[in-house]
Formats: sequence, C-alpha cells, structure tokens
Amino acid sequence: MTLIKSISGIRGTIGGKPGEGLSPLDVVKYTAAYAEWVKQQHPEQTITVVVGRDARISGPMVQSLVVATLSGMGCMVVDLGMATTPTTEIAVKEEQAQGGIILTASHNPKQWNALKLLNQDGEFLNAAEGALVLEIAENESYQFAEVDDLGEIFVKDYTDIHIQQVLDLELVDVDAIRNANFKVAIDAVNSVGGIVIPALLKALGVEDVVEINCDATGQFAHTPEPLPENLIETAEIIRNNLVDVGFVVDPDVDRLAIISEDGSMFNEEYSLVSIADYVLSQTPGNTVSNLSSSRALRDITEKHGGTYTAAAVGEVNVVAKMKATNAVIGGEGNGGIIYPASHYGRDSLVGVALFLSLLAKSGLKCSELRKTYPDYFISKNKIELTPEIDVDGILVKMKLKYQHEQVIDIDGVKIDFADRWVHLRKSNTEPIIRIYAEAPSMVEADLLAQTIIQDIRSLIA
Repeated sequence: MTLIKSISGIRGTIGGKPGEGLSPLDVVKYTAAYAEWVKQQHPEQTITVVVGRDARISGPMVQSLVVATLSGMGCMVVDLGMATTPTTEIAVKEEQAQGGIILTASHNPKQWNALKLLNQDGEFLNAAEGALVLEIAENESYQFAEVDDLGEIFVKDYTDIHIQQVLDLELVDVDAIRNANFKVAIDAVNSVGGIVIPALLKALGVEDVVEINCDATGQFAHTPEPLPENLIETAEIIRNNLVDVGFVVDPDVDRLAIISEDGSMFNEEYSLVSIADYVLSQTPGNTVSNLSSSRALRDITEKHGGTYTAAAVGEVNVVAKMKATNAVIGGEGNGGIIYPASHYGRDSLVGVALFLSLLAKSGLKCSELRKTYPDYFISKNKIELTPEIDVDGILVKMKLKYQHEQVIDIDGVKIDFADRWVHLRKSNTEPIIRIYAEAPSMVEADLLAQTIIQDIRSLIA
C-alpha cells in the first residue's frame, strides 16, 4: 500500500493499515488537519469548504468521510457531489469559501484516491502551506467542534455554472463552432468528464457527439492517463466514425489530449501549444509552462512577440510564475490548460472550447492544423523507486556528470543541449523517477532518454 504526502496533496491506495495506504482513518486525520489550517488562516470567519469528487469507485466512501469530518470540525460544507477539478476550483470562488477539497487521484489507476487541497482563491496550496497541514496532522493538533457548533452541509451542482462561464469567455466563439457543424468524439474514461464534456459540447452547438467511455462508473475502460499507448482503441473509434476531432480527458478533467480526424495523436504537448497560439493571436502576451514541457510553446510565444518562462513542475508553481510574469496563458505539457481569463487552474472545459474556436476559424482539418506547429518529440519514461535508492544523491551525480551542458536544478535536474533536453525528477504523485527527453525526432528522444536511464541505473548499481 502507498501513501504519498506532497505538494500535490494526500494521495494513496485505498485500504490497508493506517499510515500505509489512504485508509478511512487517514482521510479523517488529514481532512481535520486541513480544516484546522483553514480556521487558523481565517480566525474571525465562519469557515466554508467546497468538496467535489471524480467518479472513481472509492469516491462515495471518501466523500462521506471528508464531508462528515469537515462538519465535525465546525465547517460549513458545500457538497458538489461528482464535479471536475476545475468545477470545484470555480465553486470555491463563487461561494466565497475559505477553501476546497477535491477527491481525485487524477491519472492514477482506480485503487488510488487523494485529497487535493485548495485555498480561498480556488488554487492549490503551496509547499509551505501544505507543510503546515502535514505538521498539524502529525501532531494531531486539531480539535473537533461541540455539538451545537457542528457545520451544516449544503448540496449544490455547479456543472451548468461552469459551462456558462466557459461560454461567456470572449475568445470562445460559439457561433463559429456551431456553424462549423463539427462531429466531435469524447473519451472520458468512465469518470465525471462523461457527464460534463458532452453537456459542454451541446452548449457549444455541437449536435453530433460520439461518446466513448462516458458512463461515470469509475470502472476505467483503459489506463486513465491520456497517453498514446492508452488510446489505441479510442483512436480507431475516432477514425472509423469520421469525426472532425476527438478529445480525451483524465478522470478529474484537468488534462486534455486531442486526436485528429485520421486517428493520429495531436500530441498532448500540443494541446497547450495550439490553444496558446490562438489566445496569443488575439491577446498577445507572455506564457509559462513547466520544465518538462515542449520547447514548442516558447517558439509560438516568441512568434507572437511574447516572453516564455519555465516553472518547476506542479500546477501551483506554474500559477505562481504566471502571476509573476503576467502570462495570458500557460499550463503543463501533459495537456493542462491554465487560462487566467477564466481562472488559475488547469481546465479541460476551457481547453475544449478554445480549441474548437481555433479549429472552426482555421478552416483546416485537425491533422492539417497540427502540421502548422514546429515538430518536437518527447519520450516519457520512468524508473520505479525502491526505499534504498538515494534519489537526491543520484540527481547530484547526474548534475556533475553533465556540468559542461546548461543545467537547471530548480526541480530535479534538467540538462539543456543545443537542440534537445532531458529532465529527470522525482514524481510528486508516484514512487518513480520521471525521465522526459525532447529532440527533433522520436528516435533521437528515445535514444537520449535511454542514455540517461543507463546512467541512472549505473549509479544505482
């Protein structure tokens, strides 16, 4: 069993002994600690916390524990039921709440779940704030409310509110989308996206929607991370159904992958690249993505006269850098689109609407649009970790080995060569080292990644 406490929240596999997996006792412990932290931040206010979850099997169990614990801590609770991560983030702001908890393990398999913690702005806690929550949890320095001070629970649905906010965005051209008469497919991996994305498409004027894995049962139809190797059957369905474009989202709908009409992968890195190209063509400005994202965003940004900046991996780090540089769009190369005109959170609903606006106005087929962007290829690899592996020591040694190249060490080690790069870092969400390499061809990217993997294995040995 696994329990990981990081900047990405409290994440673990369901079951097992307390402290070894995400057991019911751990859910209560960390929820109570979070509630105590929120109360400390707002000592003179009645505390309201928004709770939403994806469709995974453990969701109802975890949700009931979280909602009851928050009530037991004296917090008012706005219970959204099944809701996407960006929907929950928006609801925190709309409700003028002091915080929020999203119950999702994102792209992890069905045995995982997590508490992802939000501040009063509907944004993820930073490292320092998260550390305070963990300290409160470890010391059990929280106190439950007396019977007359228990918090009330209010059930609300924010799906329609979120969709309307997307429709109201200035760069979302509903008329152009409707007039394009698109046939669109959506693979929602049998989670909450199966409810939300078809509803969004209908609201955008898309009448012909091919629903793939849209039953929100939590029984994931394939490995939930929207990578090409997990989408072979989806791509075949899209090709055979003669759709104009296919979208794939992860279980909590904050990552967006695109499949072209011919079944070819648009490449999840290029979800952000293409949407940024559209946004920058209308509202020039700066962009941000993380260190593991493609150079293509930098190229597109500079083409439009803006400045590109790289941030450490993690949505909270990207958001902080976006605010510091006044970026008009940013995100992560895993298909995470952050559009400040909407809110500071990865949002696949915003991504779908902006991409369809771009596609409609371009007059191109999806595969033709992809060819208008510079070609880079990323090889994404990982090494499973065991307790005896000294990851930090390995990263120091790799930095020394390649010290003659440009090395960035704000988040793991990124080695920048003349026309390619490799980034190695310890994952916040899984017990692995991620090794991402980008080069002008996939063969070269794979070769670079394997060279680095061999270096690491030699150091481990």
